[in-house]
Amino acid sequence: MAENLLQLHDGSKSFGPRLLFSKAGFSINAGEHVGVIGPNGAGKSTLFRILTGEDHLDTGSLTKARKLSLGYLSQHDHWEPEETGNSYLERVTQIPIWELKSQGRVLQVTEELLDKKVMSLSGGYRMRIKLMGLLGQAPNLMLLDEPTNYLDLETTLLLEQFLQAYEGAFLLISHDREFLRRTTDHILEVEGGEMTKYNGNIDDYFEQKELLRNQLETRAASLADKRKEVLDFVARFGASATKARQAQSRLKSLGRMETIELKPLPVSSTIRIPPPSKTGKLAVSVENANFGYPERTVLKNVSLQIQRGDHVAVVGLNGAGKSTLLKGISGTLSPLTGKFEFGFGMKIAFFAQHVIEALNADDTVIGSLEKAAHPDVKHQEILDLAGSLLFSGDDSRKLVSVLSGGEKSRVALGRVLLQKAPCLVLDEPTNHLDFQTVEALTQALRAYEGTVIVVSHDRSFIRRVGTKILEVSSGEVRLYPGSYEEYVWSLQQDLAREEAGARPPKAAKVAKVASPASPGASIERSPNWKEEKKKLERELRGCEKKISENEAEMAKLQKENEAINQELIQDPSPSMVLVRKMSDNGERIQKLEESWLELAEEKEARAKALADLLG
Repeated sequence: MAENLLQLHDGSKSFGPRLLFSKAGFSINAGEHVGVIGPNGAGKSTLFRILTGEDHLDTGSLTKARKLSLGYLSQHDHWEPEETGNSYLERVTQIPIWELKSQGRVLQVTEELLDKKVMSLSGGYRMRIKLMGLLGQAPNLMLLDEPTNYLDLETTLLLEQFLQAYEGAFLLISHDREFLRRTTDHILEVEGGEMTKYNGNIDDYFEQKELLRNQLETRAASLADKRKEVLDFVARFGASATKARQAQSRLKSLGRMETIELKPLPVSSTIRIPPPSKTGKLAVSVENANFGYPERTVLKNVSLQIQRGDHVAVVGLNGAGKSTLLKGISGTLSPLTGKFEFGFGMKIAFFAQHVIEALNADDTVIGSLEKAAHPDVKHQEILDLAGSLLFSGDDSRKLVSVLSGGEKSRVALGRVLLQKAPCLVLDEPTNHLDFQTVEALTQALRAYEGTVIVVSHDRSFIRRVGTKILEVSSGEVRLYPGSYEEYVWSLQQDLAREEAGARPPKAAKVAKVASPASPGASIERSPNWKEEKKKLERELRGCEKKISENEAEMAKLQKENEAINQELIQDPSPSMVLVRKMSDNGERIQKLEESWLELAEEKEARAKALADLLG
């Protein structure tokens, strides 16, 4: 049984009158890879600060194992003003700097970068250096707060591979569904003042949530029918001399009936971008242009044409010049040489970090949105968009000065979407958005008739929004000939080749993975072929036995689920234990089916190997 690393019991936390969570509890065991999800403001980052001791519970207890070694990667930087990457690593870690630099090569952090002041580096490279510092602490439980924000695709893939193979435990806050799918085996939901831990990755979580919801709705409907039946009986026979006592007895039974409280489902967020104004066919034209700064040219000989209605995803490594290209395309950075022009009637709305920083601190949220909105946009449309970006009621009247960084980002995004601009240029628009809002933005941009040019670390978002791919690499910009999936695949192949070429003679111990025998591999007859034959026959019988055991267990679990389902329908007192048992059984059946398929393949391989040996 895995060692327990920490346990939260009956934990409660409030900020003033606002309750984040109450009587919450969960435990984390060694080796578990846990994704932490929930709406913005639900308390995920606060939970991390409580786990590290930066904050405290109002009530409840947090128990930590004696051998717990905790490492925390926060969203916020903690740099000294003049420190370099090297001096930061020396400050936060205990292991030799040369060991960290070998890990830094995996994250493509060069010696030259480590010699620079951290504050002069891009957000992506700062994140990589923070990751190096975290790994240098050798924790057995890592806390990762939105680690993929500002990472380029290559670094995200490298981090993904590292986390997949990581033998320690980690808690990972992320709104990147694809990243969670590939790196986690449990999900901790922080929502509605409660915390619930689920087995499986993010896809399993959504399936289990739907299953539990359907079962509770069925049970609630059954109880409602029973209540109506009792009330009808009382109304009909309550005054009857012969059945009055029976009617009163049934009425008392209502008080003993437990009521199922179905929490309202999250309101599906819908973002409606006002339709763009009319323009000519050409959006942007660039011809033999160099972009950059007086002291350094970043992009050379850029030539491209973007048409009205194109949805362009810009991809490339951190520092390659993606943001510089967006500044050039948006007209906020003039080319050093060459030609650049907008098409007829073209107007650009640009979302980027500098737009967030330029917000007027004295405006309210709704006031800021109203100032940016096109005159044709109605007030109700502004209110609707504010609500879709999680600003409704009192939140829409907050001053910008009191907003968090994530809230300011959403205000700036709203200002861009309300301008009716025929061309939207978006630099990392999904940062600080929850699942529902990312999905709503995705659908809105897919339906948008104007031009969209976007940079994002969110693979699912880019795959669904971008219909054309611009790759920025080595100071050049080119139209990638394939789809985004093909681009990701080619990058994974490049990383695999680099890893194979750079692997040291004795690889560091990261994960224990058994190498399965190739199915159907032939075994040449040898002097001890009879012993090999007996061994294969034993293995074949073992496979057949395990298959039979799997089939029996699946049948037993399916029968048990049928019985639970009947009990949930008939029993007037609903049991969450039974509901969860049914869900766990379903998950176990799925794993048994997967195991059955693996055993069937193994059996086939053993049978073929035996036939080859005898043939």
